Amino acid sequence: MIRLLLAAALAFSLSTLLTRLTIDVLTRSNIGQPIREDGPQGHMVKAGTPTMGGIGIVLGALGGYLLSDLILGLTTEREGSIITITGLLVMGATCAAGGVGFLDDWLKVSRERNLGLNARLKTAGLLAVSIVFAVLTVNLTDTSTELGFTRHGFLGIDLGEAGWVIWAVAIIYGTSNAVNLTDGLDGLAAGSGIFSFAAYTLIGFWIFRQLTDADTFNDIYAVDHPLDLAVVAVAMLSACAGFLWFNAAPADIFMGDTGSLAIGTALATLALTTNTELLLPIVGGIYVIETLSVILQVGVFKVTGGRRLFRMAPIHHHFELLGWRETKVIIRFWLIGGALTLGALGLFYADYVAAVGS
Repeated sequence: MIRLLLAAALAFSLSTLLTRLTIDVLTRSNIGQPIREDGPQGHMVKAGTPTMGGIGIVLGALGGYLLSDLILGLTTEREGSIITITGLLVMGATCAAGGVGFLDDWLKVSRERNLGLNARLKTAGLLAVSIVFAVLTVNLTDTSTELGFTRHGFLGIDLGEAGWVIWAVAIIYGTSNAVNLTDGLDGLAAGSGIFSFAAYTLIGFWIFRQLTDADTFNDIYAVDHPLDLAVVAVAMLSACAGFLWFNAAPADIFMGDTGSLAIGTALATLALTTNTELLLPIVGGIYVIETLSVILQVGVFKVTGGRRLFRMAPIHHHFELLGWRETKVIIRFWLIGGALTLGALGLFYADYVAAVGS
């Protein structure tokens, strides 16, 4: 519990400090985000706002995760580190995905256009991160290869190692792109991420608490190092909160792909390593809604020969064009995200009660 609190405090402090530093450096260098010409015209005033703020999220979370362990090791009688291979794989994949996003962001600002890596290179980078994570996870940890909703063995469908690797790659790629699509309004992606990471902090800690009952743990949860996963989740939560201090509308900085790809990858890998990947669409419901709006928009456009279901996709732009203020869209989407997170946690706990009772 102490490490959770320490990781949260360190990640928030580091993220806030690094984001402020990034704003200052980019402002002095006159480096800002180009804005899509086909986006809402009200967004054109945001042109030139510093981007790549995801640096603060990634480094803040990494620092909170590593330093919390180091400080506890120096201030207690504990011998050795309690950082685990599972936690390192999740944090490593998060940082690597953030690195792919950073390259994309840097190309955008250096070319002074809203075009970074081409689709093939960006996809290749994300797939490489996903494949490495999935292969290492099935070989170095005891993470279950069964499909998981709220726990190990919920559906009884075992994908096998090869099938799980393919499944994991699809989940990571889809989730990282879903968060990327959501990052279109000031604070929307970061604020929604706070709710989602809060869910995985509670899920990881709850599973850890069940370690006191070995039979219950082995029968219900097959999760390697759940406390360390909770530390990763709370570090990401706090890093998003530190970034949101400067990203709240009107934003002083954007997270860019550096932040959105890292957040999406962190959520996906946490879901996979806690065997709750089928619960992820509810935990990260806002990201799913945003992605579905794009899919529906494209589908309707092709089927009808040019008609649109929404005024603009992703759906947050649709509400803007209906006349909603940006802050109204953001806050209402946060409320929906919070409600979905509570619903997901309710399902998680309800299944635990049912499993123990049976």
